[in-house]
Order: sequence, then structure tokens, then C-alpha cells
Amino acid sequence: MAKTVGDFVWERLGQWGVRRVYGYPGDGINGLIGALDRAKETMPFVQVRHEEMAAFMATAHAKYTGEVGVCLATSGPGAIHLLNGLYDAKADHMPVLAIVGQQARAALGGHYQQEVDLSALFNDVADYVQQASVPEQIRHLIDRAMRIAQGERKIACLILPNDLQELEAVETPPHAHGTIHSGVGYAAPRVVPEPQTLQQAAEALNAGERVAMLVGAGALGATDEVLAVADVLQAGIAKALLGKAAVPDDLPWVTGSIGLLGTEPSWKMMQECDTLLMVGSGFPYSEFLPKEGAARGVQIDRNPSMLSLRYPMEVNLAGDSAATLRALLPLLKRKEPGKWRDRIGGWTEDWWALLEKRAMQAAEPINPQRVFWELSRRLPERAIIAADSGSTTNWYARDVKLRRGMMATLSGGLASMGSGMPYAIAAKFAHPERPVVAIVGDGAMQMNGMNELLTVARYWKEWSDPRLVVMVLNNRDLNQVTWEQRVMGGDPKFLGSQSLPEFSYAAFAELAGLRGIAVDDPERVGPAWDQALAMDRPVVLDFRTDPNVPPLPPHITLKQAQAFMRSMFGEPELGSVLANTARQVASRVLPKRD
Repeated sequence: MAKTVGDFVWERLGQWGVRRVYGYPGDGINGLIGALDRAKETMPFVQVRHEEMAAFMATAHAKYTGEVGVCLATSGPGAIHLLNGLYDAKADHMPVLAIVGQQARAALGGHYQQEVDLSALFNDVADYVQQASVPEQIRHLIDRAMRIAQGERKIACLILPNDLQELEAVETPPHAHGTIHSGVGYAAPRVVPEPQTLQQAAEALNAGERVAMLVGAGALGATDEVLAVADVLQAGIAKALLGKAAVPDDLPWVTGSIGLLGTEPSWKMMQECDTLLMVGSGFPYSEFLPKEGAARGVQIDRNPSMLSLRYPMEVNLAGDSAATLRALLPLLKRKEPGKWRDRIGGWTEDWWALLEKRAMQAAEPINPQRVFWELSRRLPERAIIAADSGSTTNWYARDVKLRRGMMATLSGGLASMGSGMPYAIAAKFAHPERPVVAIVGDGAMQMNGMNELLTVARYWKEWSDPRLVVMVLNNRDLNQVTWEQRVMGGDPKFLGSQSLPEFSYAAFAELAGLRGIAVDDPERVGPAWDQALAMDRPVVLDFRTDPNVPPLPPHITLKQAQAFMRSMFGEPELGSVLANTARQVASRVLPKRD
């Protein structure tokens, strides 16, 4: 049998180092699916339950490996389904290649079934979108798409009409005018700012007496360099959510997350610092950074468009985080240990003690904070966390202590609900030898997580370490929005939009051939984690938690306090909300005027 275009697509991607594709079949990609069957030993296909999940998995693969993630969908509705996961990749600057089918070339423009203008559809989310017309194009389209995705950390999309996929491949285009002869391979450059700019940055940092660092996803590969610079500058380190794994939480001068989901020490440090060093972060909420003019600023980012975007920086360093910090380090003057680090350490010590106290407060039946506090002390070495968007994100951001060697991520810029399960599955395929914990709310679980448990049930025996623990915060409420309505809008909980159907996620897991553990007793939270992390197969931990434990922000404004009090008029769960809030709010956490 002659090699088809479909065969050549997977062969060429294999030459680029691609070893897995996530997708869902359809007649618009029959030629590609048939070729995948022939290439299954070198290019495994992971069949998901919905194309959106394929795009999320490709994004997560990129986050957990640094490689290009690849997803596959059929024409029309299948291609449309990819969009949310691809926008997740775009928002977090992840390299992803989407391959989509299209109707036969002769039918295009004729209002044919499932004919969609895919070039226009993907034009906003992808920086490289091309529809192939002839086999001679395939080689250079794949090469350019992969190089753009890998080198520029962007989305590429290739549209392949279904009849083209079955044609005989052309591996070497004719040596003639109008043809392109591309090649495989990309090596990332080492980007470092000019010496003069580095010296300017060093002068600003050396002059500071109270230096604060904010690190994000761009610092994930620069842990040693970040810690070395912080040590020389005697700086504290706050972390944007995507940078939670950049530095370990067991250091007294690491203040944890920043923002609405952040910690009080991070808030205090940003309010009292005189110098801010921002490394690899696009943290969007400027109100949690120093007031403009209160601190001198230095920023490092490989993407020039992200420089001086959140705070007016004095010195902007366009470069790779690790390489730039290494170049900067010899220019810095070592500061003597002093009151600044001591104050940060004191704030952090008090904060962890307060979090433990809050986690152990009574609730009906389980305080959600306790679920995360008990997990934190039990996380296995080299564990990987896949978090979702929702109220679970609050407790993940604040209560979970990460150690060196762990990985953790989530949908950051897009903050898309329903990403936790596909992220966890991609983590297991990328690192089958490592334990993975998915942190998911019941809303996200009902949205698509339950379906993806079937994907887990299908593939888990391929993983060398079968431990995949899916933690479901079962509070019967779309809880993040409920609290946003109370605190931001001043509205009581609207049961019609916020309440979720009762469901046993543990029982569903058992039906799928996995393990399910239902917990409604706070004293069983810790033992349940122990049991789940010792299982010989994936398990769903179904924690029945109280929806009315408030996710207190690190700084409560007068406006927020007033909105919350207004929302209590007509609040259908008034007694529970007030009782839990009273338990959580310490005397030192009072509303403050802006």
C-alpha cells in the first residue's frame, strides 16, 4: 500500500518528537485515523470523550512537559469543540498544534454538510492557520506549524480536507519554482538582556531595602536561580497561581499565592516593599501589587509584550528567566540579614498557623479547607497536581504546600471550569510513573469530569504507577460564583442558578471500574487521603463539604464588606453563612477602607 498523506502527517510529527495525540474520531478525519492505526506503535492515540477535552489535554501536556501538545478533531462540530481548550493554551502561552478535518475540496463553498470556514474560525485563537490543498504542501505546513508552536509558544492549526488525507503522500516536493523544501528541528535560543540593561536592573535592586519578588509560570524552570537571587537580596517571594510550583512553600520567606486567592503575607509584603522584582509572570490584578510609585520595579519576561504591563517598571529585561537571573546574580550586592526577612518570616509563620486553625473549624459536615490541609501533609514525593477553576482553587492556592520536585498547574489566564480532569489525564500520560491528584469541584465534575472518568477507566492500566486520585469537593453548589454574588454583587444566593443536583461521585467511579470513597465525617478526611494514595488503581474521593465556609480574601475592603452585608437580606442559607463566617473571621481580619 502506498504511503498516504495521513501516514506522512504522523511520520513527520514523529520526526519532530511528537509521541501522542489526543482526539476524537469522525468522518472528516477518516484518513488520519486510519493512518494512526497503522502508526499506533509510534504515535499512540488517546480517545477522549469530547474534543474540548482533547484540546485541554494537549494544553496540559505542554504545561507538564514543555513539548508541543497535539490534538485532533473532525470537521464542523468536532473542530468547533476544540476552541475552549485552545483558548486555554493561548491565554497561558502554551505550544499546541490542532489538526482538524474538512469536507472534500470539491465541495467547499457549496454549503455542504458540516462545512465551516475553519480558517476564519481558528484565526483568532491560532497564530498559524493553514488549509492544505495538495500533498506537496504537507511537509512544509507541518514543519512551520511545529516551529511556530515550539519557538513562539503559540497555537498552530492545520486544516486537512478529508479527500486529501487519502491521496498518495509527496515526501519530497519537486525541485521547481513555487515549491517549498522545509526541514525538521528547533533549538531554543538562550536570550539574555544586554549588559547595560542588566547593570541598570542591578543598581535598582541593590538600592532596595525591602525587596519583594513575584514569580509566575515563566520561573518554573528557574527555581535555583530564583532562590539564589532572593537569598542575595534578602527578598520575600510571592507566587502567581501558575507559578505555584516555581519555589517550595516550606521556606519561611515564601509567602505563597497572591491576589484574591492569595495569602495575607503576600498582600502585606507587596504593600510594604520598596522594590519589586517580577519574574515570568503576567499576574493581572494590579490592585494586589504596590501602588504606583511606591516601589521601584524590575521585570524579567521572555515576551516583550508582557513587560511593564501590570506595573510601570523602571527596568525591563527581555529574556529567559533562568539565564537572565544567572547573568544578573554577579551584579547584585549581598544584603545582610535583617528586619525585612524577619518580618516576612513572622507573617508567614502566623499565616500557616491561622490556616490550620481555620481548616479545623467546625462545618456541616466537612470544612473544605480541612480537605486541602490534610492533603498537603500527605502529598507523595514528585506528586503532580491538576487543579480546576472554582472554589476549589481558593483552597488549593492557599492551603496546599508544594515541595521541590512537585508539579502543579491549572487553567490560568482563561480560568476555564472543567479543565482539572483532562489536565490530570494528560499528566498521567506524560508522567505515568508519578502520582497525580486532580482537584475538582462538583460543578466541574458534572460538567465533564464524570465523562472523562471513562477515559481513565480505559487507559489506567497502561500507567506504571496507577495512582490518580480525583478529589471532588461535593458541596452541591456552584460555590465560587455564589460567593462572588454575595461579596461583589451584594446579592443573596440564587438557588435556581447555583444549586447542583445530588449525586454520588464515588458510586459512579465504582460503576466505571475504579474505586470510590465517600466521606462525610471530618475525622475521616485524613485517613481517606491515606487510603486513596495507597490504592492500586485510580480513585474518586467524594468529600461532602459545607458550601457556606467563606473563602476570605487576604484583604477585605469596605466595599466588599458592605456588599456581603447587603446580600444577607434574602439569603436562603443565612444561618449557615453567618455561623461559618463568624468562625472564620479572626479579630485581626476586619474590613479596611480603601
